[in-house]
Amino acid sequence: MSQDLLLRRLELNRRNLLRSFGASAVGLFGLTLSKPILAQVAFPDYPFQLGVASGEAAPDGFVIWTRLAPRPLEQGYGMPAAAVEVRWEIGTAGNMREIVQSGTAIAHPELGHSVHVEVSGLEPGRPYWYRFIAGGERSAHGRSVTAPAAGSAVQNLRFGIAGCQNYEQGFFTAHRHLSQTELDFVFCYGDYIYEGRGRRIWNSPRGPVENPRQHHGDETYTLEDYRRRYAQYKMDADLQAAHAAAPWFVTWDDHEIDNNWVDDIDQDGTSPAVFRLRQQSAMQAYYENMPLRASSLPTGPRMQLYRQAKYGNLLDLNLLDTRQYRSDQACGDSWEPNCNDLGREAEVLGQQQSAWLERNLRESRATWQVLAQQIMVMDLDRMPGDGSIVNPDSWGGYRSPRQRMLQALDRHAANPIVLTGDEHQNYAGELHIDGQNPGAEPLAAEFVTTSITSNGDGEVARADTARIAAENDQLKWHNAQRGFVVCDVTPERWLTEYRVVDRVTARGGEISTAARMAVEAGSSRVQRDI
Repeated sequence: MSQDLLLRRLELNRRNLLRSFGASAVGLFGLTLSKPILAQVAFPDYPFQLGVASGEAAPDGFVIWTRLAPRPLEQGYGMPAAAVEVRWEIGTAGNMREIVQSGTAIAHPELGHSVHVEVSGLEPGRPYWYRFIAGGERSAHGRSVTAPAAGSAVQNLRFGIAGCQNYEQGFFTAHRHLSQTELDFVFCYGDYIYEGRGRRIWNSPRGPVENPRQHHGDETYTLEDYRRRYAQYKMDADLQAAHAAAPWFVTWDDHEIDNNWVDDIDQDGTSPAVFRLRQQSAMQAYYENMPLRASSLPTGPRMQLYRQAKYGNLLDLNLLDTRQYRSDQACGDSWEPNCNDLGREAEVLGQQQSAWLERNLRESRATWQVLAQQIMVMDLDRMPGDGSIVNPDSWGGYRSPRQRMLQALDRHAANPIVLTGDEHQNYAGELHIDGQNPGAEPLAAEFVTTSITSNGDGEVARADTARIAAENDQLKWHNAQRGFVVCDVTPERWLTEYRVVDRVTARGGEISTAARMAVEAGSSRVQRDI
């Protein structure tokens, strides 16, 4: 683990607290740099109940993660208020007989006794396995995969996409199927948790539906609230299996903090100063529970999440953050017909992230340039007939930044692909500056991945979406079931396979392929693959 970097980040947090709240806050938050007093722990129950995970794959390594929580849903989660030493091991096979690296890391109480080990010095482009040991207890084994060597010729890459996993609205069966698909990595586009507590019965598009599961506790506001919510999700065996099967690249959308938040606005009328306190708690819990590097450790209510991963000469993966730097939604965040605010000056990525993205696109030498992000870029007119409605929380609600982003793709990207979530439906389509008046050729292809569970069982095709598709030529295919996506990428072709389960409100959902959509290198046209 990059312990020095972690300590520097903790020191930065300590200094910010001193400036903001005075010396008493330092003691309150426990951010000191003295050598930790290590607890000699006899755990009251199995400490690895939240599983293991890896992420942030690089050519020489990755991050491996766990969090000690013998009693995950209790106050204090069954751990002492002291640092605990955790041993980690890297093996060349799942039986862990050949250990190629090992070491110890400190599970700090300030970070919810989470462990983020930044492993380096491994061989590129191959799988490894890992585990943790603490207090005489061993974790499950996880599998990770290093990225190919920088600039190397890569002939094939296979990865998954998943997100929007409302615990209350279904079982994580799709994650179990995802874990059984051998992948180089998984991109999680966000909505890993949901912050609210739903009613036992809710109104789905198909009428009243009873939740198969219920969140523990009420809506999340404090650090302890968010920790317990992550714990409830991570105790799910199917989700643990998906994490243990491949490294993940994660980013967030809105429900990791609050519905449709942007910048320091929560859409509920809370003052920005108060909402920033909630953001700070939510961001810390997100870091504690994700396989992220120390460079993403939050500083107050801010967290560095946009970053890039390279897979040889085949693919550049640009992971975006469309929440922290965004202007407020148009028309009061309502689906208002013929909204007059869509053309206003606004931001989605913010100036610094936009410049970073354009530089990455300009300097890319990979075959495929990928934007891995959260909100739909297709500007679908969602009101068939006269007039128009766009989703104000999508790129369609932000005309100016959307145009700037698409123009940057057009200038610099040889083969741009946009990967999206949020909509709780599967979509495949083509991107134009104005989707209602498309140009001769699309500027990029967009693949939208449905939810793991959100909105319940779903259906093959929603009638309202079929009416929308009839008036939006840019939308080439749609489906409203639950599941995940597998992308199979070669230098010649991008293939997106939409994998769906027939039900999530009961266990045992069966997996099938709803469609396979392809893009040939040198073209952004989306075609159905038979």
